[in-house]
Amino acid sequence: MLRWGRALRPPRRGGPGGSPAPGGAPGRPLRTAAPLGSDIFRGLGLGLGRLRQTLKDQLPAWGYGSGGWTPPGTPPGPRPPEEADVVVVGGGVVGWSVAYWLKALEGRRHGMRVLVVERDPTYSQASTVLSVGGIRQQFSLPENIRMSRFSASFLRDINEYLGVPNEPPVDIQFQPSGYLFLAPPQGAAGLEATVRLQREEGVQVALLSPTQLKAKFPWIDTEDVAVASYGFVTSAEDAMPPRGPAPATARIKYVHIYMPDSLEYQPVACAIVVNAAGAWAGELLEAAGLPGGLRQPPLPIQPRKRYVYSWHCPDGPGFSCPLLVDTTGAYFRRDGIAGNYLGGMSPPEEEEPDPGDLSVDDDFWERVWPRLARRVPAFASLRPRGAWAGYYDHNAFDRNGVLAHPKLENLFLAAGFSGHGLQHAPAAGRAVAELVVRGRNESLDLGRLGWRRLAEGERLEEDGVV
Repeated sequence: MLRWGRALRPPRRGGPGGSPAPGGAPGRPLRTAAPLGSDIFRGLGLGLGRLRQTLKDQLPAWGYGSGGWTPPGTPPGPRPPEEADVVVVGGGVVGWSVAYWLKALEGRRHGMRVLVVERDPTYSQASTVLSVGGIRQQFSLPENIRMSRFSASFLRDINEYLGVPNEPPVDIQFQPSGYLFLAPPQGAAGLEATVRLQREEGVQVALLSPTQLKAKFPWIDTEDVAVASYGFVTSAEDAMPPRGPAPATARIKYVHIYMPDSLEYQPVACAIVVNAAGAWAGELLEAAGLPGGLRQPPLPIQPRKRYVYSWHCPDGPGFSCPLLVDTTGAYFRRDGIAGNYLGGMSPPEEEEPDPGDLSVDDDFWERVWPRLARRVPAFASLRPRGAWAGYYDHNAFDRNGVLAHPKLENLFLAAGFSGHGLQHAPAAGRAVAELVVRGRNESLDLGRLGWRRLAEGERLEEDGVV
């Protein structure tokens, strides 16, 4: 049993009113045990908590929380349950995918109690809804390719999973227009090698010469382009050889969930914890107060702020426009059918913006626009419409997801996807659920994405991070 008292509470971002992004940006997250220390206010809070519980136990069932008298200091709204089989920290697309697959794979109906904890239930600062929303299979790591192929199957057939009888079908406006990567002469060999790997994994991807590229997409200026990779969104249900979970040395017995606008927390006894806190997954564990041996190596997941710009160009690319990734790193895609587009670019490593809030650097647009206008001449006369910022859950080790902890046998991870969380969520959620329910991966072999590679220093290089 782990009995550490410091809160699993990352520092607040964005000033006193700041609010991190979910995938669960946990400003009021979870603890592994009762708090330590002799702080008089903390002790007073615990004393009041015990008093409230005593009063609750002595009140008639109809009086408490049903319109009758409520003990002073009790936060409004429903409280979390006192027990759960699995607590998923982070209610973004990855966390909810984990929760969905846990219930889908449970042995009997209602046999598993799953609690999803999310700090921002409005999703106003959620990485999920602030993302560009692309899905592709053009990766250089087999695991990422397989996850994207599985996710494509899930999205194409989403009503088989999420449809409700006698209700309108689920419409996620899935528009699989493909991805187009452009490579300069010095990057041509690397792109061609990656395409060979993708084809071995069953991906439908074409290599286009500058002449072929211009013929297919006349709106592109092919100057400095040596070769292009044009990928289509295909589906797959391939099963992979199973691989068992890593050995463990300790367990988490319960978590503390802080109530909204209150110092009070609800302890929740649980058998399994899933850290799907997105960009804040690393800080969540760092703040847990785990003994040194369980903290090493640290989880290298950090928030990285990314800007997304929106513009209108009536003469821009039409319906056949894929999500284009330029040789300069700038990218864009069509947004609907009215001549609107979304795009952006990741900054150089040494110029990473402060992730303390989600403000937008308008000057950065002046670095993105010339690159886009050079590649697509029609964009020289575009009209900006707006901009926003969101977070990547950046894995500083190798920019790939992390799915398991080798030293805490009941802690699972689903974070660190470095901007690919939305498109990998269906597959990653199922993989974590399989580890929880069946003790091994059955649908996809993602064993290499465990924490062990961090401890052994074995990077899984992914070249396809935009």
